Order: sequence, then C-alpha cells, then structure tokens
Amino acid sequence: MAAPFLHPQAIVETPDIGTDTRIWAFAYVLAGARLGRDCSVCSHVFIEGDVVVGDRVTIKSGVQLWDGVRLGDDVCVGPNVTFTNDLFPRSKAPPDEFTPTTVEDGASIGANATILAGVTIGRGAMVGAGAVVTRSVPPHAVVTGNPARIVRYLASERTGGTTEARAHPAGTGVVESLVPGVRLHHLALRRDLRGSLVAAEFGEHLPFQPVRSFVVFDVPGARIRGEHAHRICHQFLIVVAGACSISVDDGHARDEFRLDSPSMALHIPPMVWASQFRHSDDAVLLVFASHAYDPGDYIRDYADFLAEALPTSV
Repeated sequence: MAAPFLHPQAIVETPDIGTDTRIWAFAYVLAGARLGRDCSVCSHVFIEGDVVVGDRVTIKSGVQLWDGVRLGDDVCVGPNVTFTNDLFPRSKAPPDEFTPTTVEDGASIGANATILAGVTIGRGAMVGAGAVVTRSVPPHAVVTGNPARIVRYLASERTGGTTEARAHPAGTGVVESLVPGVRLHHLALRRDLRGSLVAAEFGEHLPFQPVRSFVVFDVPGARIRGEHAHRICHQFLIVVAGACSISVDDGHARDEFRLDSPSMALHIPPMVWASQFRHSDDAVLLVFASHAYDPGDYIRDYADFLAEALPTSV
C-alpha cells in the first residue's frame, strides 16, 4: 500500500483520503469529504464536503459530487455525469438539508447521465450513457433513456458474467432456469375455428395447491412490479394478455424470462427475488399463490434478502 497521490495542480482540502488513491490535476476536493482507498479521481472533478466515496471508485473527468452524494465500493462514474442534490433549487436559498443520493456497491453510470436527487442506484446496476434517472434503479438493472427505463437485468458472475440474460423461446415441456427451482412451463396450446385454449393442471403443472390468485394489469411500461421475495410462498405466473419480462435471482444466480403467451408459465419458489418489468400496454398477469397473503412472508429489501439467502457471505 502507498500513500495517496495528489497531483501538485489538484486542490485537496481534506485529509481523509485512503491509501493508493490518486487525485489528478485540476481536481478540487473540499474539506470534510471522505474518499476510500485505491480510488481514481480524474482531472476537473469537483467534490463537496458532505460526500462519501468508497474503495476502488473511479470518477472520470467533468463530474461534480455535491453535498449528500454517497458512492459505495467499486463504483464507476463516467465522464460528465451530473448529480443533483436539491429538488427545488433557488438562488441564494439553500435547503436546511440536501437530499441524499446513493450509488451502491459495484454500480456504473455512463457518460453524460443525469441523476435526480434522492434516488438510489442499486448494487451492480448500470445506467446507460445520457440516461436521465428520475427514480431509484433496482440492483443489477440496466436502465437507458429519458426518463430512464429498465431494459434488462445483468446476469450474475456465476451464470454468465455481465452479459444479457439468455432468452427462453416458445417450445414444449419444462425449461430449467439458471436459478435452481425456477421453472418455465410450456403449456399445451390448442387452436381451432372457435379460438384458442390453454389449460394447466393443478398437481401436474402447478407444484402446489393454490389458495390465492390475483391479477396485475394497467402497469405503465416504465414501472416495475414485484421487487421482493417470499419466505414460504410459491407463485405461478401466466401472462394471459400482452407481455412482460421477469427477472429472478437467488443471490447466486440470475435469469430472465419474457412471457408473451398464455402458454408460458413461470414457477417461482420461495427465497427467490423476482421483479416484473417491460410490461406491454395490454399486459395482464395472472398469479397463483400457494399461501394466503401474509405481510410477514415478504422480503422487500434486496440487502435483507441477501442476508437471509446468503447469511455467511453478506
């Protein structure tokens, strides 16, 4: 380990800088800021005093980190990314407290993206270049556009690295997911002059006896549903109209499915984090559940889910 490198043409007013961190020419870091070890702060970066930067963070040129910004470990911030910290700014009238913005461990933000104050960019997420992030980004999601929308989820390092999740084309039988226990069922589709029919047999296709069902519809295409895991409840999902994508994650592996036919059904067992996104305008999702509604069965925070699913590694 080596002492931090401070370029002679950088202005660094804080002593709280980790070993092996490099701050290059024309960067300006105010008193009070805290930077971890092995970071790279490129030229023409400005960092205010109430900013915390984790370990092994890269901050490219033209970035300003305003009071209230928190960057986790292994974060990458691309050139000219714009952070904000005041939702209703007025000249000479700062708020009593700035709105915090958090970028969690391992997330990356592409060049020229704009991050609205108060959002959280989840661990491992990726924000595309030029995106305008107005809502929090879930862990491992890829978002692009203005306003930013989820276009897919990243595969896990264990099951394919940081590439797009594999597709599951229509077919027959059962497809095993990369996430153990999750299964895609291709149900028999029958067509004739009277129309089409798809049937599922309890016991054969549903590996549990349903005690509850619900329907999700009229979901705006930019919104995300789910984002939770169940401790004991199984679910069986069928898109009876339109289409939507489902991401599943057990903490070790991650997979993605596009349900676009009533003949495709997804079984999600307990202790699998699931999210629904990219809904078509006419999407109607039918869900069968193995248990009655119980708020205590839900895990709604991804960090809490990892703590329960992987108690020895979090």
